[in-house]
Amino acid sequence: MAYTEDHIALAAEYALGTLDADERAQVETMMAVDEAFAAIVQAWSFRLGGLNQMVGSIEPRPIVWENIRAEIVRSSQAQQPPALAEASPPPPPPARELPAAGAAEPATEASPTPAGSQAEAAPPEMPRPEPDTLADVAPQFIPQVHAPDLAVARAPQAAVVDDGNVIRLEGRIKRWRSIASVAGALAAALLVTLSLQIFLPDALPNGLRPAPRIQTVEVKTPAAPLAASAQYVALLQGQAGGPAFILTVDGATRNFTVRKVGAAPEPGKSFELWLISDKLPRPRSLGVIGSGDFTARPLLASYDAEIVNGATYAVTVEQAGGSPDGRPTSAPVFSGKLIETVPPSQPQAPAKK
Repeated sequence: MAYTEDHIALAAEYALGTLDADERAQVETMMAVDEAFAAIVQAWSFRLGGLNQMVGSIEPRPIVWENIRAEIVRSSQAQQPPALAEASPPPPPPARELPAAGAAEPATEASPTPAGSQAEAAPPEMPRPEPDTLADVAPQFIPQVHAPDLAVARAPQAAVVDDGNVIRLEGRIKRWRSIASVAGALAAALLVTLSLQIFLPDALPNGLRPAPRIQTVEVKTPAAPLAASAQYVALLQGQAGGPAFILTVDGATRNFTVRKVGAAPEPGKSFELWLISDKLPRPRSLGVIGSGDFTARPLLASYDAEIVNGATYAVTVEQAGGSPDGRPTSAPVFSGKLIETVPPSQPQAPAKK
């Protein structure tokens, strides 16, 4: 699983101990179900634990605890729901009729009438309250019923402020401040460690001490002088006798030089040098001998030393510029074999004192 920077920062804050209770519970739940995330938290704990051993404990100032308490109180008040509005008083009961000052008295007793006569009863009279007296009635609140005031009805209502975003932003700011503090502490610890490794390596634990430096010095001895190589010479002569060419071969580089002695080419012809060996299927051309006194070639470097030393070197007369097909067109007129003239020098043993 790929973890983002927020996961890594959360693990570092957990190891540093700057998370609140809910965030710590979240991290512990992630550690229980994800072993890789638990390994990241353990790695941060190991890193910060080593730094904690190098830094002494510091008691915070009293003002810090006061600010923390004030912040906790402010956060708890901000998260509480607003108090319910006071309940309005219940509507008043309907007004009862005012009782009369006195109960109606029954009609006056009818006067006795003589027998045989019928008397009509007079209607009773209702007593009236006195104008200057008030009834004993408890005061009651009767709301007024009228049209609302337009100025009050059109007044804008106060907007309800939602501080949820402010709280979340404040939490993010605290998290980034914690990350910045951790990064600053790591940088300071690394700077101190590097300084101690350079100037006072003995003051560090064994695990943080730098490895001992091993400096390798290469001493170059002057090269021994080259030993003189063997020199070979072949005298190339014809049937009548007398040297025509002298062939010199260096045994180390196998470069050869042809010295013209008494041979002169015919007009329109050229002398060409050949190497003839029973280990080769046919003669091999070593090039045309120039018109000057000396002709040097490096062509023998491609042959083995055994072939070079045991071969026969012959000169034929070819057309101007040499054989056109790489094969001799005439019989050799001069030939000879190499002989060693200068042996190779042997290394001398150091003189004993």
